[in-house]
Amino acid sequence: MAEQRIKNLTIVGGGTAGWLTASLFAKVMGKQLNITLIESDDIATVGVGEATIPPILPFNGALGIDEKAFIKATSATIKLGIQFEGWSKDVPSYMHAFGAIGKDFPFCEFYHHWLAAKSQGDQSNFWDFSLNYQAAKQHKFAKLHTIPNTQLKGLSYAYHFDAQQYAVFLSQHAQTLGVKRIAGTVSSVRVNEESGFIEQLDLADGQQVSGDLFIDCTGMHGLLIEKALNCGFEDWSHWLPCDRAIAIQSNPLSNDIVPFTRSIAHPAGWQWEIPLQHRVGNGIVYSSKHMSDEEAQAILLAGISGDTLGKPKHLRFRTGRRLTPWCKNVVAIGLSSGFLEPLESTSIHLIQTAAVRLLKLFPQNDITQQSRDIFNRETQQELEQIRDFVILHYKLNDRADSAFWRLCHTMPIPESLKRKIALFKETGVIHSEVTDLFSSVAWQQVMLGQGVIPQQQHPLVDTLTAEQREELLSSLRLLIDKTASALPKHVAFLASL
Repeated sequence: MAEQRIKNLTIVGGGTAGWLTASLFAKVMGKQLNITLIESDDIATVGVGEATIPPILPFNGALGIDEKAFIKATSATIKLGIQFEGWSKDVPSYMHAFGAIGKDFPFCEFYHHWLAAKSQGDQSNFWDFSLNYQAAKQHKFAKLHTIPNTQLKGLSYAYHFDAQQYAVFLSQHAQTLGVKRIAGTVSSVRVNEESGFIEQLDLADGQQVSGDLFIDCTGMHGLLIEKALNCGFEDWSHWLPCDRAIAIQSNPLSNDIVPFTRSIAHPAGWQWEIPLQHRVGNGIVYSSKHMSDEEAQAILLAGISGDTLGKPKHLRFRTGRRLTPWCKNVVAIGLSSGFLEPLESTSIHLIQTAAVRLLKLFPQNDITQQSRDIFNRETQQELEQIRDFVILHYKLNDRADSAFWRLCHTMPIPESLKRKIALFKETGVIHSEVTDLFSSVAWQQVMLGQGVIPQQQHPLVDTLTAEQREELLSSLRLLIDKTASALPKHVAFLASL
């Protein structure tokens, strides 16, 4: 059989997933591929993915996106971390702050030295040594690669932005790079009976669109990967029981804008609060087995300070992953490939990594099973690692005030997570794979924030005397306090753009 050159890439679905993927392929392979994106003006996107994590910065840079233009076009604000409120009965709040904490030590992380000091009566808080945390709590920000006159890392940040504006921004960017947009609704999918490959899409207005490789960005509907090819789904709701969300926007009460996301626990899940330049994004995530839609909406609206804008948007979802996100000649990217609830703001990141993974494995000629297998295996590994980090928050809760939280605390968890928690409890060590998205510092903050204190420290802490350790912590705390205090306000940074 003669080899068939892959020349026509067809993306079905717009939104963040479709246009972000289109932008990357147009930027890197625009001269080698004909890239077409089909989106319906009649089908709304989810449009609530308003918080991100730091890897979006280099990704935007790779697309050639100017940060100032991006922030202006999407009403973006800075995100230095996520503040968790009410997730533990003994700790009112804690933050998963981005970036480094303390000072790097070879083979033995700063956390162990802090634990050793605590065991000897030191009264410091772990987050005293996080520049991101100190800046976030003071509502401050500046672009700071390193702390002045040191080699210590500066601020690590991501963005909050308007998801609808972001999709429009990416659409314009991708079309500038040569992506062809077709407005239309897919009415039927033609599949080759022999190969099982999709050959053609028939649109409701009579247009016919073919392709060599199709990307399914149709969200949880999974028009190609599920409806046409039935590629299977692994359900994770027994570990992540929330299956509903309600979102609504509101007017801000103050001109001051906090540079962090709030995640506020409630009897059957949690609420988010995401500040943008022109409004606040609010939402509630909950388990329909433990709370009705009416109860959830009442809790959400009661927790909003400013006047609401528009009507509440109700969403249903199922946590889990597509068994074969690259199936035949279809690659699922975005919500069509699976869903992990928005607790740690990973949805847009997973779009980025899937698009990059496909780009690296992109076939010159015929699609091979080996390429599909690698893509699917790496996607599974990535999703399972993030899944474990999200489950961690629920499992470690010590609330006993509702059936939902009691279920989460007592539920069986994946063996991979069970081993990670046990190792940390016993030794203070976080074992991370090379491919883990979340650093050991991120895991430490959630463990500590929800009450897990290791029984031991690494023996290398004994290379410092108690006096040396106290001097180290004191000088670091003073340095971080001084640096955070000197930063401009977050709103001043935004105004400077």
